[in-house]
Amino acid sequence: MHDQGLGSWPARRARMTPDKAALVQHGRTTTYAELADRSHRLAWGLRSRGVQRGDRIAFLGLNSVELVVAMFATARLGAVFLPLNTRLAAPELAHVLGDSGARLLLVDGGLGGGSEIAVAGLEVERLGFRSDGGTGLAALEAEPADELDEPITLDDLFMIQYTSGTSGRPKGVMLTHGNVTWNVMNLLVDVDLGSEEVSLVTAPLFHTAALNQVLLPTLLKGGTALVEAKFDADRCLALIEQHAVSVLFGVTSMYLALAQAPRWAGADLGSLRHALSGGAPIPESLLRTWVERGLMIIQGYGLTESSPGATMLRAADGVRKLGSAGTACFFSDVRVVPTSDADDRTGEVQVQGPNVSPGYWNQPEATRAALDEDGWLRTGDVARVDDDGYLYIVDRLKDMFISGGENVYPAEVERALHTHPDVAECAVVGVPDPTWGEVGRAVVVPRAGARLTEAELLDHLDGRLARYKIPRSVVLCDELPHNASGKLVRTRVRALFGPDHTEGPR
Repeated sequence: MHDQGLGSWPARRARMTPDKAALVQHGRTTTYAELADRSHRLAWGLRSRGVQRGDRIAFLGLNSVELVVAMFATARLGAVFLPLNTRLAAPELAHVLGDSGARLLLVDGGLGGGSEIAVAGLEVERLGFRSDGGTGLAALEAEPADELDEPITLDDLFMIQYTSGTSGRPKGVMLTHGNVTWNVMNLLVDVDLGSEEVSLVTAPLFHTAALNQVLLPTLLKGGTALVEAKFDADRCLALIEQHAVSVLFGVTSMYLALAQAPRWAGADLGSLRHALSGGAPIPESLLRTWVERGLMIIQGYGLTESSPGATMLRAADGVRKLGSAGTACFFSDVRVVPTSDADDRTGEVQVQGPNVSPGYWNQPEATRAALDEDGWLRTGDVARVDDDGYLYIVDRLKDMFISGGENVYPAEVERALHTHPDVAECAVVGVPDPTWGEVGRAVVVPRAGARLTEAELLDHLDGRLARYKIPRSVVLCDELPHNASGKLVRTRVRALFGPDHTEGPR
């Protein structure tokens, strides 16, 4: 094949295991032969609509077989796939579509009409389909005139993923075929996936972790991916039992929901071999809850710009290096650049390797700010390194606040709060203070049935943290705001519970 990109993967796998189940959704199975055929037919359908090499094809929909088919069809044409966050409001969708210059928008009709407003005034064609029992994208597929074999290299652009936009306007992260391929290789070196794996995909596929760390490695190895439109804890536990799921991925909030689900205690998790996580460190108490069920959650560190894997804490080191993000993945290099002369073990994490994005779409200044001349990516994350070279993520540089001249990293305070057995989730933000400039405020979600007080939590931190790191106030709430990927949205925490918050502790 001339096509060395990801669009060729279904055909390559279909040569080997044509009748093997590739995708399962709503009880319907798509074999590798069917996936190759459907993506080939949709590629011809898109070509008949004028889609050319380099065009951006946007997709707005929940997890579905249609999303996977559209992604491979787009790649097969040498076009660029643009998966959209389903939680974006119409003005936000309009920004992403306009910024990317998308030619075509594929919309799952089950999401409502917000996309119609988003495309108003833009030169983008909107095509609807239904994935919830309808014909899906079949109406857009066309009879192939011949075999498509575009000369696509690993350096060609595969996808643009827009950052979640938890602060400011989202930027389009460019990922090449090579970036994603090398990321999959990194994952497969660290996680021993086989061709008989059954992976449960419940995190959104517009997010880099679910797509590049779970779905694509599973398909490359010839396993089966159970594709769920969205996450539901009880349903996940049922699917694990019914389909003998062996690979699970989730962020902290998802693993917490599973552990708190009614059927958790009696659920049969014996088929699970790998439980993967990313996005944010999992609290020690939650890790131990899963270890008691026989599973060490494998944590990694990364970001969209590194496709996303940068480091991995292997299962064998899970207990010995509890709380660490591990060491660099096989084909990546990671360094910590000190931010002060006083501490050469703590600094900004920087990543280099074939999985690192070439930059941001149409934003050369942002690209130059993020990447140096040698290709090192400045992540904006702060970590410390222990004597064995293991990274411990401290916090985002931008989330740090200064209290009385001292740097306070919210993630460090949150880890200390999580050592209290009745803390289910928490976030710490800086709020103005006339004496110290800023002080911490802890926003805490208690475990179900727990009766926490501000005094109890602050007393728990006394002796665990330096006094200047201990929050001056605590707000108890029922839930914290998360984005569609399950990540905590700190801007919303600040807006809801920051300096203008007047309600006292619950």
